[in-house]
Amino acid sequence: MSGIEKAAEEVTVLNEETVIPIPEKRKWTRIEVVGLSLVIASLLVMLLSPGTLAGLFNSIVDQVFPVVVEIFLTGTVGVTIIVSVIIGRTLERLGFTDALIRVFIPITKLMKINSAVVIPSIYNILGDINAAGKIAGPILVRSSATKDEQKIAVAAMVQSQQSFATFMLGMVALTAVGANAFLVVMLAVFMPVIIVPFILSKTLYRDTKAVQLEKLPKFTPNTGVLPTLFNAAREGAELLFLLIIPAVAVVFAFIGVLDYIGIWSSIESGLSTVLLALSIDPETGILSILASPTLAMAKLSEVAATMDPRLVIGSFVLASSGLPLSAVLGQIPVIWGANSDLSEKEAMGAAVLGIVMRIVTAFLVVYFLTPILV
Repeated sequence: MSGIEKAAEEVTVLNEETVIPIPEKRKWTRIEVVGLSLVIASLLVMLLSPGTLAGLFNSIVDQVFPVVVEIFLTGTVGVTIIVSVIIGRTLERLGFTDALIRVFIPITKLMKINSAVVIPSIYNILGDINAAGKIAGPILVRSSATKDEQKIAVAAMVQSQQSFATFMLGMVALTAVGANAFLVVMLAVFMPVIIVPFILSKTLYRDTKAVQLEKLPKFTPNTGVLPTLFNAAREGAELLFLLIIPAVAVVFAFIGVLDYIGIWSSIESGLSTVLLALSIDPETGILSILASPTLAMAKLSEVAATMDPRLVIGSFVLASSGLPLSAVLGQIPVIWGANSDLSEKEAMGAAVLGIVMRIVTAFLVVYFLTPILV
């Protein structure tokens, strides 16, 4: 047998012995079933009731357009947000943040808590909640803060407003009803920065320890005057167009769907009843929870003079928090999960706990302290 014939015979045997596996039939996944159901439902709706999809789309647009365009884009709220960031960053450049830290450091030492836990709250008061997480998260890690202390920092951070514009518009509303703005701010904005860490360190998050001031970095930047102003203006625009407007559009689009289905009115009615029972103005309270505390304070400042002072104070305290829910359930977990030792789930849990404490604070301040605040 020649070499060629032998090689051909070996190839034939090899081909006979080779088994080509038949790929298994891919099973339907849950998401594919959901997608197919949506395809079938869409086709049926277009066949039987073509106007339904158009009505749903119009309902979403009708909910989103007035808020996004008339309030944020062409109204004063959008400009207020940009200006407030410029003011906040200017104060930071002038050493206001470091001064506040020196004020709070001795108190946190007495409570045997890492002093860095107040940094997110302080930065949030002057800046915004997103920058607070990006900057303060790594600082907490570098200062050897425990996981419990980082959770305390998140819960304390959501006790203050995430936009300086919220604070300024809230001050206008408080002044309109003759409330003592200084006392309200001290009790509702600055005191929780101390009280919340103390309560949580003695109850849920007990793994805490004190650190020295020398181990903490300084927060006053060295940028020049013009870069500080222009960078702040750009940051304010980014905050408005990349975070606030998209978050508001998503929330109100969801509300548009619920409204078209016919269940939003019941949800709004139930939420309004709860807020009114807590001495919080229902209209602005719902805006703070679902859309934007800045928008809520803008509306409140326009009608505060005709309202019960208790409702105005309660609404201000609620708005001076880490709300809306899009921030609590979305932005905070993502940012802290990437910039601290906490997982997204742990950061979200701490944020939700902080918001619950904030609602309780609003009720207590209004119920017990209104006589001395007005």
